[in-house]
Amino acid sequence: MTSHATPRGAVLMLVRDEAAAPVDEATAALVQALWDVVTSHIDRLAAEAVPGAPARSRTAAGTRARVIAELGEAYSAALTGLLGVLRSRTLDEAVARATATDLAASALVELRAEAERDQEIAEEPAGHAFARLADVLRPLVRHSPVRLELGAPDSTRTVAADVAHTARVLVRILLLKVLEQEGVTRVQVAWQITDDELRATVRDDGPGTLTHGALATGGVAERLDVLRGRLDIDAVPGWGTTVSATIPLRVSQDPAPDPLTALGERELQVLARLALGHRNRAFAQELHISESTVKFHVAKILTKPGVESRGAAAALFHAVA
Repeated sequence: MTSHATPRGAVLMLVRDEAAAPVDEATAALVQALWDVVTSHIDRLAAEAVPGAPARSRTAAGTRARVIAELGEAYSAALTGLLGVLRSRTLDEAVARATATDLAASALVELRAEAERDQEIAEEPAGHAFARLADVLRPLVRHSPVRLELGAPDSTRTVAADVAHTARVLVRILLLKVLEQEGVTRVQVAWQITDDELRATVRDDGPGTLTHGALATGGVAERLDVLRGRLDIDAVPGWGTTVSATIPLRVSQDPAPDPLTALGERELQVLARLALGHRNRAFAQELHISESTVKFHVAKILTKPGVESRGAAAALFHAVA
């Protein structure tokens, strides 16, 4: 039976044992439905993932876990050796110092080597990452009249492994979408890397009608959202389309903390009235406290947020509120 859930027309062959009873129509329909579900799922995975990526991801995760475990063992061994020297009653001070120094130096060399291995797993040279992308893209146009032009990044820096992987997946999805258009004869794929971002560009000479909606089914937006990236499309009818996927290389910093969080509830009440221009006597009457207590709270208000005057405190309150 042939699945209609995929344009590839996947075929499932069932071989019936001679002694078995013929398959009734209801069973055949159920098998057909299950086969459609399976092929639809496989087709979606093929469209979204780079072949072999899950296996490489599991391998990298296992390797990194092993490296981290080895780092812990190296730390433990180094500390144990140093403690052994320090506790020894048979070594004089000079010999103990020399032995401890040798142990520490050897441990540092080993730990640095392990740390470099961990970095190799967590990060990837930009040129190497693009070369892997090129190996994936070339077979897609091998038997096509479309000419593929590749522009490797002019950078020697490394990028996070998840960023490199996402960029490769996105470019593959974009290229497949571009090749679905009529009249495409040339496609340019390039990466540009700055201090802050990686920009993957796919440019074609097709009809220039691609839109964000046409790319919505490929999971492009979802993948970019995870890394806080963005997708830009510049389509010129009759001239072609340029699609750019931009991925930040630096983790965005958390917003600055609210400067008023250091103030207590009563201090916030005083500050709110101070911001309205009230005087200390009014504070005391409204909050049913003494003027000396108000002065104490005002002093705290000026100290905790680091402002120099009542006016500055009032301005800070209005800015934050």
